[in-house]
Amino acid sequence: MEDLLRAHAPQVLGALVRRYGHFDLAEDAVQEALLAAAGQWPHEGVPNNPRGWLIRVAARRLTDRLRSEQARARREEEAARLAPADSWTAPAPGESRAPSEDDTLTLLFLCCHPQLTPAAQIALTLRAVGGLTTAEIARAHLLPEATMAQRISRAKKAIRGVPFRRPGPEDHDRRLAAVLQILYLIFNEGYTATSGAALHRADLAREAIRLTRAVRRLLPVEGAVTGLLALMLLTDARTPARTGPDGELIPLDEQDRSLWDRAAIGEGLELVEEALGQGPAGPYQLQAAIAALHDEAPRPEDTDWPQILALYDLLVCQAPEPMAQLGRVVAVAMVRGPEAGLAELAALDAVLGAHYRLHAVRAHLLEKCGDTAGARAAYGAAAEGTLSEPERRYLRARAARLLP
Repeated sequence: MEDLLRAHAPQVLGALVRRYGHFDLAEDAVQEALLAAAGQWPHEGVPNNPRGWLIRVAARRLTDRLRSEQARARREEEAARLAPADSWTAPAPGESRAPSEDDTLTLLFLCCHPQLTPAAQIALTLRAVGGLTTAEIARAHLLPEATMAQRISRAKKAIRGVPFRRPGPEDHDRRLAAVLQILYLIFNEGYTATSGAALHRADLAREAIRLTRAVRRLLPVEGAVTGLLALMLLTDARTPARTGPDGELIPLDEQDRSLWDRAAIGEGLELVEEALGQGPAGPYQLQAAIAALHDEAPRPEDTDWPQILALYDLLVCQAPEPMAQLGRVVAVAMVRGPEAGLAELAALDAVLGAHYRLHAVRAHLLEKCGDTAGARAAYGAAAEGTLSEPERRYLRARAARLLP
């Protein structure tokens, strides 16, 4: 039931916005319709045309809101004229009036509008396209519901009046890149939570994968989209082995690889091959190829680190992001030794500053070099810098192991 409602949510919202405008009011009306369906359908049965049912209920709620907010007689008459008849339902797929899955991508472009901050883009995407309630989004981000409600409300007001249409050819690539970046951020927050008691938030990771699948169905020959989906699947496949019985973090080289999701890895590997054949390899394709090399290795010592290093060299040339540069340092250390990794790491001090992951990598490399005192201090600095409780416990445990 939940999957059915979330699948229809963007199409229903797209139908209302396309017909009436008023994105903010339409989105609220769709949420009310989804709640009504969740309460009625389990007892009364799913209607023959669930999308039409949702559109009809949401349209009624929307026009009710318009009537209540428009005091003047002219606006009242206009709202009444816009109200659909009770028998109005969504036409069958393929007919000109029917909402289509293409509305999902249009909504993603709208929710990732340049006027919004990344935090607002993420919240609005999860609400309008993902169909999550404000309470669910707030819980996923460890924020009070009132705070998240204000963030979503401000985001909807910021894009009020923005036309409901896909960007033109001149803006398509730039806007698509913004959409993929937001989906990537949602997945990363789900896979490794930046704060809180849990290492990962499976609901966010699943939602990012679901939305990326929807984008790929609409843009099947976009290499970046295919690469991003491959990256998510190959990374998420390791989730069952990332934590122990008590929720403790288990690093990649210590994981029980028999617990990895082989079906997800198989799909991800196929997508990597497809993505690399869809034009020049961009950052998502390269990261997916790196993830594939990790997942293909039956044991940590079987990992093809020279090939991973070559891919990181390409990645940092294209997108010199700090985390990509840090990943390359690890690859350098695995290929050329920990001393070489430490030399490369020194150049990142000015870029990453006191970021806990820089301290964590330095600690690991110092430990490999036999500098237990330096490693212990670096593990301690990393533990102080993270807001993730599982990461903090892991880093403190590593430091404790090095006590004389």
